[in-house]
Amino acid sequence: MYQRPDAADRQGSLARIVSGEIIPRLLRLHTEVVVNAPPIDDVIKSLRPNGAEIDELAHIVLGDDLDAAADYVTVMRDRGLSMEALYVELLEPTARFLGTMWENDECDFIDVTFGVARLQTLLSIFNETYALPEFETRRQVIMATTPGNHHVFGASMIEKLLVAGGWQVTTEYSGDADEIARTVRDNWFAVIGLTAGSDLQVEGLKSVIVDVRRDSKNRNIGIMVGGPIFTADPALAAEVGADATAPNAPAAVLAAQKLFDIAARK
Repeated sequence: MYQRPDAADRQGSLARIVSGEIIPRLLRLHTEVVVNAPPIDDVIKSLRPNGAEIDELAHIVLGDDLDAAADYVTVMRDRGLSMEALYVELLEPTARFLGTMWENDECDFIDVTFGVARLQTLLSIFNETYALPEFETRRQVIMATTPGNHHVFGASMIEKLLVAGGWQVTTEYSGDADEIARTVRDNWFAVIGLTAGSDLQVEGLKSVIVDVRRDSKNRNIGIMVGGPIFTADPALAAEVGADATAPNAPAAVLAAQKLFDIAARK
C-alpha cells in the first residue's frame, strides 16, 4: 500500500495542531455549553502531571529504556499539553527531582548523568531538533563566573553533566568581564551559563549580560544564570536580562537544551 514519504512529518504537524489548538478550543467550548462546567483553568490544571507522575518519569529515565520514557511523555502530550507546558510541568521538575535524589544519596552521579542525558534527548526529540545535521557540533556552551564570584563548585557540576550529555564545554572562571566578552566574540556558542553568588554581584552580572548580547558571535545565544540568589528568587533571572535559570545542576542542563532548541527553530 502506498504511503506518503512525509507521512511522519504530517502526522507530527497534525498532532501539534490538535494538542495546541483543537483541544484548547474544545475545552473552552465545553465551559460555554455545559451547565455548571468547571472553570477552564481547573480543567487544564487537572491534565497537568502530578508529583507521582514526575517521580515515575524520573525512575524511567534512570533506567535504560529511552522508548519507554518517550512513550510516557507522548501520553502526557496527548492529554492536550503543549511542549512548553510539558517542559515546565514535567521535564524540568523531573530534572529537579533527579537532583534531589542525588542530594539525598538515592542515586549516584553516574545515575543522574544518564538520567539527565535522557531528559535532554527527550526534549530535543519532542522539539524536533535531535535530527538536525548540526545538532552535535552546535551544542557548544561556555560556563563562566561573573565579577566578584569565586565559587565554581556549582558551575563545575553543571559542566560535568553537560560534557556527559554531549555538549562541548568551554569554561571561563576568572570572573573577568572583558575575557568573557572576548571569548563569546571570538567563538560561537549556543548557550552561556553565568553564576552569581550574592546580591553584590548582580550589577556586574547585568553588565556582563549586556556585553554578551552585544558582542556574541551567535546573535541568538541563550543566556542562563544560576546561584543562590536565583534559587531564592527565580524572577530575578529576567530582571538581569537572562533567558533562563535553574535551581540545581540537572535542571540547568535541561534549561541549556531548551535554549538550544529555541534558537535552532529560529
